[in-house]
Amino acid sequence: MHQPVLLSETVERLQPQPGGVYVDGTLGSGGHAEAIVKAMEGQGLFIGIDRDPEALARAGTKLAPYGEWIRLVHANFAEMADVVRGAGATQVDGIVMDLGVSSNQIGTPERGFSFQDDGPLDMRMDPTKPITAETLVNELSDRELAECFRDLGEERRAWAAAKALVRARDEAPIRTTGRLAEIVARAVGGRRGRIHPATRVFQALRMRVNEELESLKEGLESGINLLAPGGRMAVISFHSIEDRIVKHCFADHAGRMASLAAGGEAWEGREPRMRRITRKPVTASEAELAENPRARSAKLRVAERV
Repeated sequence: MHQPVLLSETVERLQPQPGGVYVDGTLGSGGHAEAIVKAMEGQGLFIGIDRDPEALARAGTKLAPYGEWIRLVHANFAEMADVVRGAGATQVDGIVMDLGVSSNQIGTPERGFSFQDDGPLDMRMDPTKPITAETLVNELSDRELAECFRDLGEERRAWAAAKALVRARDEAPIRTTGRLAEIVARAVGGRRGRIHPATRVFQALRMRVNEELESLKEGLESGINLLAPGGRMAVISFHSIEDRIVKHCFADHAGRMASLAAGGEAWEGREPRMRRITRKPVTASEAELAENPRARSAKLRVAERV
């Protein structure tokens, strides 16, 4: 079962109120959504977005008892503005985005997200999209693979992993998570503490397949522009690349008043203006970590439209 991370911390800072308009851009199994919906007390509009049809179905079952003021939409959160307009709203009072892969996705071998059980090299969050991890592993050049592993997975031995995969696919196409993990593990070395040697390569391929960083940048800007004054955005990330993007985006919109050489001050930053509610990321408590070790790498950042 998927457990939403930093649930109370997120809802406490998002401050959902009855009568407001709230968006969950990564609906998943509906854990954060249900807490927000309860706080809305049946008044307002809740919009849940996910690009995984299976997640939408699970969340739909969970949220069905709360009423027809809940709209669930199959889409990428980068398309948030269109989704909100399609639901009849122009501004929203709160947005939450949990950027992690769900336990349901990881625990389904047929989805290809994990090397724990052998399965097809898929990794698509939206199974209607054409590009899979198998496509990338068997068609990208060694240089393109190395760049992917280095830039998206922060894999120090990216070049060794890429060359090993190209040699292996020359013998036979790489079609399963088990074979990919085995090849990468031999190329980059043994286990690093709790981390399997193929972890970073799997992360990089998943992010490339789903265009996660591009979607994140678009989703952040789209969401910030949708927020009503006083509206808040809460984003939970699980690795340093995503967290840096969220941190810098919020900082850029927070901006500052800078002194001018000729006297006076001028705004230095991006519009619309935001106020950072969390200067440092919120992390999981020891109690939550004991209950849900997956929360160990989770970081929550929250900002408010001013």
